This record gives sequence, structure tokens and C-alpha cells, in this order.
Amino acid sequence: MITPEESGRLDAAAAEPVDSLMERAGFGVAGVAAEMGAGYGTRVVVLAGKGNNGGDGYVAARALARRGAHVTVQALGIPGDETSPASRAAARARSSGVRIESLTGPVTADLVIDALFGVGFRGELPASVVPWIDPPAPVLAVDVPSGLDAATGTVGRAAFTAERTVTFHALKPGHLLGEGPERCGGITIVDIGLVGGVPALLVCDDGDAPRPPRPRTSHKWSAGSVAVVGGSPGLTGAALLAATSALHGGAGSVAVICPGALQPTYAAMSAAVMTRGVGDGRRFGKEDVAAVREEAARFDVMVLGPGLGRGREGFVAGLVEAWEGPLLIDADGLNALRGTDLLAARDAPTVITPHAGEFARLAGTQPDHEAAAALATAAGIVVVLKGNPTFVTGAERWAVTSGGPELATIGTGDVLSGLVAALWSRGLPAETAARSGAHWHGRAGADLALSGTVTADALATAVGRYAW
Repeated sequence: MITPEESGRLDAAAAEPVDSLMERAGFGVAGVAAEMGAGYGTRVVVLAGKGNNGGDGYVAARALARRGAHVTVQALGIPGDETSPASRAAARARSSGVRIESLTGPVTADLVIDALFGVGFRGELPASVVPWIDPPAPVLAVDVPSGLDAATGTVGRAAFTAERTVTFHALKPGHLLGEGPERCGGITIVDIGLVGGVPALLVCDDGDAPRPPRPRTSHKWSAGSVAVVGGSPGLTGAALLAATSALHGGAGSVAVICPGALQPTYAAMSAAVMTRGVGDGRRFGKEDVAAVREEAARFDVMVLGPGLGRGREGFVAGLVEAWEGPLLIDADGLNALRGTDLLAARDAPTVITPHAGEFARLAGTQPDHEAAAALATAAGIVVVLKGNPTFVTGAERWAVTSGGPELATIGTGDVLSGLVAALWSRGLPAETAARSGAHWHGRAGADLALSGTVTADALATAVGRYAW
């Protein structure tokens, strides 16, 4: 993913003429238009701006006219410089029989191609464009739907909502942030011959989310082990969900370390997850830190927080200081932290998995990918800022887009913690495990949603399909 500024820099630095890049872009748009049904006898309206975005539209219009479509370009002004690439594209479209007229109100069409404003757009759409934002036909947007800020995903007074969007070389932040996902529809990236670029965010795909194999000689303790520290009255399910997910995520040994009075409950809830009770109470206190640390000593990764309950500040602070191994903090573990000093003081790798509210309280700033990256750098930790997309930041900045609204149900965050911990315990570095866990957690949720409503208990098992 590159910023609009980086996109402009690559355009300017391209070794090939802009006309050549525009031809490839326009034919890419025409190809997607054909996928949407534009062809012989269909009515296509291209809304073209004055700049290169409009030039892409003129090229697409010419290509579609050659396919037998009835194409009309409604132009928001004619390109002013007769020597510009957009002006030359308009002339070639006209000579190919494409009708070009000034922008008026919506007309009957089978497809509308929005080539009005590109990634450099900021501000408000002109009044003459606004009647078109709800056209009587599907919209195919060129680069971004006009009215959408390609840098932030924000919208001013009005913006187009596209069924499909064609962008070039790489995604832009506005495709994934803010209103971008709702406005852009399905996104196709077309290669027009640009090279390189400094990414603002890396977008995770299957190939970016490794899962380590289990060696032939593995045993249950060498295959990766996870201790989940949590549990309190009324919240027992959270720790068990995390532990179950870790087990299905490939960890060889998983235990719930819980307050002593709850140990019989956990022992009865699962035959596959070990249980360790500490003390004789129903909630952890600061006096239990040493015993929890001792019980967890054999495990590779600790997950702290699921179902821990509120008011556990002393216990969490003590354990964060005392535990010298890899630590993932989630849920009430994060709620118990007062600032980030304890995280920054840790020598061992640390991952936190806040949702937006937990992040805002912990970091004292609005939750976004820039703030997550700043916190990760300042504290020397990996931050998994849950949302759509989920941002995983450490040494690198990643956007994970696999998760959808099906994950908006109680307990799915606990499942994510368990899966990340499992991959971490199996040998992946902390940041890689966080990225892989977030990606496959989303994939498992999407797959499960095909057959019904996603619940956390079903998801905790379903992640096993993506563990290897």
C-alpha cells in the first residue's frame, strides 16, 4: 500500500511516457468493465475529469466502443492543455466514435465509469457532480471513487459508492481506511508498468502469513506450549476459548492457570486443556504472582488477561514485571495496565492485542495505524490493533484484511490471542506470529460464516483448519 504522494512520485519517475501508462490503465479499466457486463449493445457513461484520471476514462471509453458498447463521455470540462496526455486520450476517443459532451445530470445507462478525480483529490465534489453519486446503474471507479480521500478514507459532503474499483500498481490507504471499504466495493489492482515504491503499509496475504511445520520427532512439550492466565466468576469462558484456540492452533501443551476456587470448573469444561489452580480464591491478587509464575515456568508463551476481571491492577503489574518469557496481553490484562512503562521495561518479547477502546485508554490517543506504530516503537513491543482492517505493527507495519463483520461477537478476540500464542510457541518470531495469527483467524471466521453465524466456541475449533 502506497500513499497518494508516493503514487505521484512513481508516475513522475516512470521511464515510460505517461501516454503509455494511461493506455494500460484505461485498458485495465475496460477489462473490469467487461467483467461487469459492458459489451456489445450496452450503454456505458464515462464521467471524465480534466486530469489523468479522466484520461484513463477516455482510454477505457475508446476500448469499450471497439467492443460494440454505446459509450458516452460526460466531461467535467475539457482537458485544458492540448498537449497533455489526457487531451490526447480524449482526441483519440473522439476519433474512434465516442461521443463527448459536457457533464449534465444522470442519464439511463447499464454502467457508469467514474473517472472524475484520482488519488490527489481533497475537499468537496463540485455541485455539478453531486447528482451523479447515486446513478441508475452500477459504478466502476477509476483509482478511487470520486469524493473519497485516498490518503485517509474520509468523505466530505458526498462521494461515489462503487461496485468495483480499479487502482494501479498498489492499494492506497483510503481503499482500506475509513469509509474506503464501503465506497470501493471489490478492488482490482492493475499493473501499468510502475516500479518500486515505499509502502505506507504492507497488506497481508496468505504468503505473508507462515505457519511452521511440526518436526517428525516432536513431542507435546517441544511442539510449543501455552499458558493462559485468567478466569474469574462469570468470565470463565474467555480463558478456555483462548486455550482451546491455542490447542487447535498447533500448540502441543496448553494449560489454563486460574484462581484456585475455579480450578474444578475448568477441569470439568475441557478434557484436552490442562488446568492449574493458584491460591484458594475466586480472583487473582498480587499475592498470587509468584505462584502463577512458578506454574507457568515450563511453558513457552504466556497469555495474560482473558476473563481476568476488572480491578486486577496489582496482580497484572506484578506478573508483567516478574514473567521473563514471551508474553501476550489481552482483554482485562490490558485494562489493568496504567500506561505503557511496564511494557517498555520488559526485556522479553511482548505482544498486546487491544481493540480500539482498550488502545485509546492505554495509549491516551486515538486508535489508528500511525498511533499503533508509535506505541510499538516507543515500548519495543508488537501491537495488534484489532478492527477492520487489523493493524499489526512492530518493526514493520502490516494491514490484515481477512477479518470481516462475522467476527463481531463476544469471545473471538480470546480466540485470536490463543492462535497467536500457539504460532509464537511453535517457533515464529513475535511479530510474524501476530500477523499470521490475525490473518488466519480472519480466514477461519470467513470460512465459518459460509455455513452460519460465527460463534467464538466454533471459531476456536475452526482455526485448526488453518494451523498448518
